[in-house]
Amino acid sequence: MLATPLDRAIDERLARAVEVLERLVAQPSTVGQEQGAQEVLAGELEQLGFDVTRLGIPEDIGSDPLAGVPRQSYAGRYDIVGTRGAGGGRSLLINGHMDVVPADEHGPWTTPPFQPTIVDGWLHGRGAGDMKGGFAAGLLALWALDAVEPGWLGDGRLGWVAAIEEEYTGNGTLAAARAGHVADAALLLEPTELDILLAGIGIIWVEIEIPGRAAHAEAAGGAVNPILSVPGLIAALHTFEDEVNAAHIADPDPAFAAIAHPYNVSVGTIGAGDWISSVPPVARLGVRVGHPRSWTSDEAFERVAAAVRTAAAADPWLAEHPPVLRMNGFRAEGYAQDPNTALVRAITAAHHEVHGAAPALVSMGSTTDARFYVNRFGVPAAAYGPRTKNMHGTDEAVEIASIAECARVVARLLRDWFAR
Repeated sequence: MLATPLDRAIDERLARAVEVLERLVAQPSTVGQEQGAQEVLAGELEQLGFDVTRLGIPEDIGSDPLAGVPRQSYAGRYDIVGTRGAGGGRSLLINGHMDVVPADEHGPWTTPPFQPTIVDGWLHGRGAGDMKGGFAAGLLALWALDAVEPGWLGDGRLGWVAAIEEEYTGNGTLAAARAGHVADAALLLEPTELDILLAGIGIIWVEIEIPGRAAHAEAAGGAVNPILSVPGLIAALHTFEDEVNAAHIADPDPAFAAIAHPYNVSVGTIGAGDWISSVPPVARLGVRVGHPRSWTSDEAFERVAAAVRTAAAADPWLAEHPPVLRMNGFRAEGYAQDPNTALVRAITAAHHEVHGAAPALVSMGSTTDARFYVNRFGVPAAAYGPRTKNMHGTDEAVEIASIAECARVVARLLRDWFAR
């Protein structure tokens, strides 16, 4: 345990950070239900002296070339945007997302997913790791800095964006950036195992609609069940995935050279039918496609569509009644942050001060909202956050000790960033 006044202040306030995290996790902030958790965070930011606004998302944001494809209305939904400091000096933006992926309330969770539970130093609950634990670490860093080093912000400006829809469009962060909420650099408090995350692959979501011929089960001999076409299309998607990753092995993108298989194609949802004794008229697959950052979203979509068309052509029914594909959700560009930026050097120095060694610089076969800042807004951006386990899975959790460790680094980063 570190013994500086700043670290003692963090230790003394860790229980408070855990309490705020428990309140955040108890709010089931799945897509469309983010407001309860957003208001918990808004209250904490206001107590820290932030000017807080509730930034709505334009209903037509789907027409923005950088946006994902919306799946529901933005009415009554919003980002929380906080600003602190008059500005004039350096600026920094803290970014995170409040939305969480769904959790089966009746699934194999040890405890209910939105009932935060601490077991052996880990706080369990949907969103505890991805990424409400990062919000707790950021708040903890600010409480400690204010207590020990009042005036640390100087003439700088600190921003905070708690975005919606990071998990499937990125439109919350995009809307905030379009509204001018950017800075000299952006720190994303995503879970990174206390490494610095610099790069993410391209991702699209694709819905594949497979036609059939409906009938009563008694007359199924004259029907065409689209469910039976699913295995062949999934096999084609797996072949596509293998080909993309084989090309990566032959000629890797330097940003992902350390990852043997960065481009995963995952069938996340399957839907068909509304009655057991009926042959359904249609089946639908929801597919997440990881792709190289050299591809545009449209190029990735066309490549997937070509793979599906090839598989359909070998099926007598689908050859005459081809599947329909559409993008639905992510249209995310791949990105890679240059590590030789002031932001990455500052995070590295702060981590080294706490841990006595430099952090790992990593990439991942997924994405974060950093892509907008890095690719489109000229803002250096990197992610740094606590240790987690089972993200998006059963018994998701964040390590409480790593919330404090993250806060130690973030506090030093903020102190030194605004001291210049």
